[in-house]
Amino acid sequence: MFQTKKLLSAIALLGLSASLWAQSADEIIKKANLAAVYPGDDGRTEARMMIVDGQGRKQMRQFHILRRNVSKGGDQQYLVVFSQPADVARTTFLVNKHPGRDDDRWLYLPGLDLVKRITAGDKRTSFVGSTFFYEDISGRDTAADSYSIEQDSGDSWLLKAVPKAKNAVEFAYFTVKIDKNNYLPVEATYYDNSGEAYRRISASKIETIQGYPTITQMKAENLRDGSYTLNQMRGIKYDVGIPADIFSERSLRMPPSEWLK
Repeated sequence: MFQTKKLLSAIALLGLSASLWAQSADEIIKKANLAAVYPGDDGRTEARMMIVDGQGRKQMRQFHILRRNVSKGGDQQYLVVFSQPADVARTTFLVNKHPGRDDDRWLYLPGLDLVKRITAGDKRTSFVGSTFFYEDISGRDTAADSYSIEQDSGDSWLLKAVPKAKNAVEFAYFTVKIDKNNYLPVEATYYDNSGEAYRRISASKIETIQGYPTITQMKAENLRDGSYTLNQMRGIKYDVGIPADIFSERSLRMPPSEWLK
């Protein structure tokens, strides 16, 4: 009887430890999300993207990103306006992000004078031919996955994320490495149903800008065919006072030039 009580007590303690472990993972990912996606009240940056296919052929893209936080950790607005090369100039991407439910996303194609709504099922498809996905640009909703701590190495955590809606995504799970010094996610690796890694996004350069640790260079890789995209962010500024009405359908067709300088 005594041994049975000891066994039950041990099981209860293990259950409590697992619960605390899961809560710790949730807290870590919450802080990482705030650090990576929500610095300042708003932000503006110029991005240069190099797309390299599996045969080594390169394409270049240049665009501006405007971001505004509606609430810290909550709704956000994004406007992405392409300036180069000529065949994609004035292509514009608008996002109204709503954590906890589907985002509203639109793409304007100037050659067709067409505003295309991006459905929830399309958010994990290629962003303008790159290895990044539409969802990567504004960040994945942290509430969409269940997290656990896989490794604590001293200077970083490795979390495992399992999607709650398994049929809504192409991956079985992903791992994300988070720097303990600044809570920035520095590497995410995606795995298929067989447990094989097929996609990776990594931060190759981090700078402190206006007091905010900021990823200024990222790489997205297709581990199956060797293609990748390198994204460099320049001229980053936070808390510039971008008004809410900039993030509208009107700006898709008529980008706000005063905010893109």
